[in-house]
Amino acid sequence: MSPSANFTPEVDTSRISISALYTGHVWFRHGLSLPELYSFKGKLSYGALAPVNALIRAVAGADIETFLLERHVIIDELLTRAIEEQGVGQIVEIAAGMSPRGACFMRKYGDSLRYIEADLPDMAARKRRYLSQHGLLSDQHQVTECNILAQEGADSLSALFSRLDTSKPVLVITEGLVNYFELPVITDFWKRLADNLVTFPKGMYLTEIYPDLQEHPLYRWVQFAQKVVGLLTRGGYPLHYRDDQEIETGFSDCGFSDIKVHNPASYYDSLPLKRLDIPSAVRIVEAAV
Repeated sequence: MSPSANFTPEVDTSRISISALYTGHVWFRHGLSLPELYSFKGKLSYGALAPVNALIRAVAGADIETFLLERHVIIDELLTRAIEEQGVGQIVEIAAGMSPRGACFMRKYGDSLRYIEADLPDMAARKRRYLSQHGLLSDQHQVTECNILAQEGADSLSALFSRLDTSKPVLVITEGLVNYFELPVITDFWKRLADNLVTFPKGMYLTEIYPDLQEHPLYRWVQFAQKVVGLLTRGGYPLHYRDDQEIETGFSDCGFSDIKVHNPASYYDSLPLKRLDIPSAVRIVEAAV
């Protein structure tokens, strides 16, 4: 199913901000975040899901937190490679939530980077307040508003990309966003994203997907986790694509090329990830236009 150019999905994106606080606390607990981004509400949401995670972990050997860490660490690694090996100096993180990535990478690379974090107005205001209180924002590191469903206007993708230098490469990240939307909605976003990225000399995109791996030994527990996340965020959490090949085809149909689907298992020897006895339930996608 392909959305038309005038496709206007009716989705309440405000619910995503709730899980952003939970995810932010996961980063904090594992030493991947900064003290400046600590959130008491994030700690409360983490505590609320702790019994669910413990149950899934005891029965299946992995839990929601396991896959959150896999995707975050691998996206950081791929971003580092893009900066150091491909000369990418403009980063846009959409639906950044309480992600520490912008502040951490600005500390590491300084003014050689331009980093824009974007999110819905309430979350963007919260993030801007946290960072500005500690002097972590600058002309090179900004937080702004963006709604991926907006076709035009101040919160649209085109407005976001108008802040960038179109003579330089850019890399876009979305983490913890894709599976909150039905496939027609997210593919409409991907097509508009590709249309914007093609205006740069190099346009790259990093994201993660939880595929519909029905043969996965954790599948029924993944379905259970879907329902839990749905309750937490007052919405659904659909799975997309049956395998890596379907992911590649889906991104190609949206205008991307040079698509790589990364399985966390291939990073167990090189990154600080827990080695699982079962296949991972998440994939990290690296694509270009």
